[in-house]
Amino acid sequence: MSDLGTTRFGPRSFHWGERTFVMGILNVTPDSFSGDGLLSASDAVAAAVAQAMAMASEGADLLDIGGESTRPGHAAIDEAEELRRVIPVVQAVREALPAMPLTIDTTKAAVAAAALGAGADAINDIWGVGGDPALAQLAAARGVPLIVMHNRVEPVYADLLVEVVADLRRALERAESAGVSSGNLLVDPGFGFGKTADQNLELLHGLAALRVLGRPILLGTSRKSTLGKVLDLPADQRLEATLATTALGIAAGADIVRVHDVRANVRAARMADAVVRRGGS
Repeated sequence: MSDLGTTRFGPRSFHWGERTFVMGILNVTPDSFSGDGLLSASDAVAAAVAQAMAMASEGADLLDIGGESTRPGHAAIDEAEELRRVIPVVQAVREALPAMPLTIDTTKAAVAAAALGAGADAINDIWGVGGDPALAQLAAARGVPLIVMHNRVEPVYADLLVEVVADLRRALERAESAGVSSGNLLVDPGFGFGKTADQNLELLHGLAALRVLGRPILLGTSRKSTLGKVLDLPADQRLEATLATTALGIAAGADIVRVHDVRANVRAARMADAVVRRGGS
């Protein structure tokens, strides 16, 4: 593994390469594909805090909070509704877990700004390869990490891996032009976003190609539909498939895995690290 340096997420510094870090998912939505949307609870904020504390106890290194579903066919929500969903949760989780790094999963600069003000430490942009510089400009102004994820409206590629790397390289260059320091940038290949099931498998098979970008890699495969198509299983029965992709992703160079089932993935990551990183931590 190459030396990617250190990135500070609020209360904690991440030293890339020492081990794989696990990001727990907090979906403040009513319609998450994985069935874990917290808005179905009578008190979404209390449910989010309880889930966050459980994930922390299971070994999560950071938590990703999002208020708009990104599943295929999801209903788009406006800025006001997204703010209503996520800001109370960010505030409450920050108060309950002051030492836990928090990222805000959004495509809206106003939501990201409000979340940073409420206690989030970084921005996770699922349209990191899009042309809108607003989130990069915000990350630069606040001096916070920015995760740029690959995505496309249509899954059309002449050469999948070459194009994913090229798109992400341009996204990194745009972010740096906006003022984000290289050390505050991470990349996500966008497993499940703008890709068919076969393309997702090709992406995971060739994930090591992203190392050429010289930035930490975040991988999010947890419970996704490609896993269900391979095994013909619903979202709530895809744990073993997720663990397989976690281990394979780590072998290919993933530095963070974004997951729903923290405890099991922490164990899988530690075992994979013991082999890949020759001991991990």
